[in-house]
Amino acid sequence: MKRPFLDIPPLHTVAGTVNLPGSKSISNRALLLAALCTGQQTTLRGVLDSDDTKVMRQALLALGGGLVELGADTVQVQGLPAPQVNAAEPISLFLGNAGTAMRPLVAALALRGGRYHLHGTPRMHERPIGDLVDALAPLGCRISYVGTPGFPPLLIESPQLDLSQPIRVRGDVSSQFLTALLMALPQVAATQAVTVEVVGELISKPYIDITLKLLVRFGVAVQQVGWSQFIIAAGSRCCSPGDLRVEADASSATYFIAAKSINTLTSGQKYQKLSILGVGEGAIQGDVAFVEAAIAMGANIRLEPERMLVGQASQPLKAIDLDCNHIPDAAMTLAVMALYADGASTLRNIASWRVKETDRIAAMQTELQKLGAQVESGPDWLRVHPLPRSQFKAASIHTYDDHRMAMCLSLAAFNGQTPVRIEDPACVDKTFPGYFDALFSVANTAAQHIPVICIDGPTASGKGTLAALVAEQLGYHYLDSGALYRATAVAALEQGCDLDDGAAVAQVAADLQIRFAHAGQVFLADHDISEALRLESTGMAASQVSAHPAVRAALVQLQLGFAQLPGLVTDGRDMGTVIFPNARLKVYLTASAEARAQRRHKQLISKGIPAKLDDLQTDLEARDLRDSTRAAAPLKPSEAALHLDNSALGIDESVQQVLAWWAHRSPF
Repeated sequence: MKRPFLDIPPLHTVAGTVNLPGSKSISNRALLLAALCTGQQTTLRGVLDSDDTKVMRQALLALGGGLVELGADTVQVQGLPAPQVNAAEPISLFLGNAGTAMRPLVAALALRGGRYHLHGTPRMHERPIGDLVDALAPLGCRISYVGTPGFPPLLIESPQLDLSQPIRVRGDVSSQFLTALLMALPQVAATQAVTVEVVGELISKPYIDITLKLLVRFGVAVQQVGWSQFIIAAGSRCCSPGDLRVEADASSATYFIAAKSINTLTSGQKYQKLSILGVGEGAIQGDVAFVEAAIAMGANIRLEPERMLVGQASQPLKAIDLDCNHIPDAAMTLAVMALYADGASTLRNIASWRVKETDRIAAMQTELQKLGAQVESGPDWLRVHPLPRSQFKAASIHTYDDHRMAMCLSLAAFNGQTPVRIEDPACVDKTFPGYFDALFSVANTAAQHIPVICIDGPTASGKGTLAALVAEQLGYHYLDSGALYRATAVAALEQGCDLDDGAAVAQVAADLQIRFAHAGQVFLADHDISEALRLESTGMAASQVSAHPAVRAALVQLQLGFAQLPGLVTDGRDMGTVIFPNARLKVYLTASAEARAQRRHKQLISKGIPAKLDDLQTDLEARDLRDSTRAAAPLKPSEAALHLDNSALGIDESVQQVLAWWAHRSPF
């Protein structure tokens, strides 16, 4: 589900290993170049699976190209067929907010022939494309603005090409315009050389370098005269390399380099390095140059083939004054690192920030100021003053549907004392769908910083459903403590244990290997026990084994281990009283025995299981009595628990009530 926000607790340290996703820049370039290899097949490995690459894949499929998914990150691409030059209706391509799809496809299709309607999100319709259209028009390309002149949507029709004159394109707005031309022009260079001249200073040169190196892999060698002229030789055409591996995303590496560089060791904590896999020494991506800027700030980084090793940085970081034209995207990470520096840091020559997914100069200034920082800006620069960790404010960060805003500002949580809220966290799906999971897998914090919500209550009160839905809304982990006891009962019975033998069952509990998966699935080792856990007989057995103090003791540590970043929602009978007595929110959920029996009866009948309502109510009342009078952790509400009687409430109302209570405990 798409949740409205994700709260990140104060973070301290980073250690372990991160596997980065494939580069968006390389993935979309490689997909298009493979599609332009007419009649040939290319296997691409390590391809990023994200929003931006999805729209490119969908566009190529709509154009008649063949794409076969061979694995999680492997795609087989068949070259596009000849275009339908006399098509009555244009092919409609929705390209989201993906500049790496829109710009190259405009050039490729304008030269290729056929009729196409290219459009995207409202923000894409605000991102300029007039300079690319102006460069293509003198060649005889026919491109019309459907809406505002200079911006998508566009209608493209078959051209009447004239390649006798050099193609002139501005280089000071976006390097994607030049990249688009360089990838598209080999289609029409069969009989004559084609020259592209750059007007003005070319920004983001490393991204052009990626394009040129990929073109070589596809058999096209571009003659380069400085950064002002590019010549595609006569006879050039894209030829499949057969098999191509996509590098991991160097921009994504910057967030983890920064996290390790700004983290702080707590008293008595052992120093550990962070290993970032997939990109390193010899990478073709210009954003690897971020490493030099980070080292200038005091970072401790060693590059190896396809790996970066990051150690503890000197603290505080050193302030920098840097021309960031060569790393515009990665420079955003420097802006957040600057909060932890020893003086004001200035990032210069970043005018391209203003025409990205949002106006990133304005957005970065606004959001850093929310944290309490002093920030100044100009047309093409940003100056960030350091912010002492003790002075960070709890801020709700607006992300502007911009993946880099979300990932960069998540680093503010490494102040170690104050949480940060990231609005619309799913916007990271544009380039790094698993970013937050990756961050939490290597980040650590003090146990008291991890938020826990406990929902206790009697059998059949609906606490499991409620807890699972609250966890989903908040992006937290979920622990069904009842499932632990049920799983222990299932495992004990499978092993032939007497359920009345507390010591034997406790040993089974101590060895339990349980895993909660999506959609309510529960695995014991590799065995799916989801259905077995739902049986009435299993519930009775669970109540029996949970009465043994030794079993409860064996499961305590297992339950405590579920309290992981970014937080936990758990349900049971003693979560708030015994297991997590310091939980920030404790809810005692109940309903009358009659209401609970009616729900259980309806549930069983819907599954075709015969049941008598009176018998169910009698059984529930007996279980309530047994659970509330047992010697070990009897069922009772915590003194701090908020009571919620859902006898007459629907599940959505119950969820909203718990979320409202949680909001009152939030600093945002």
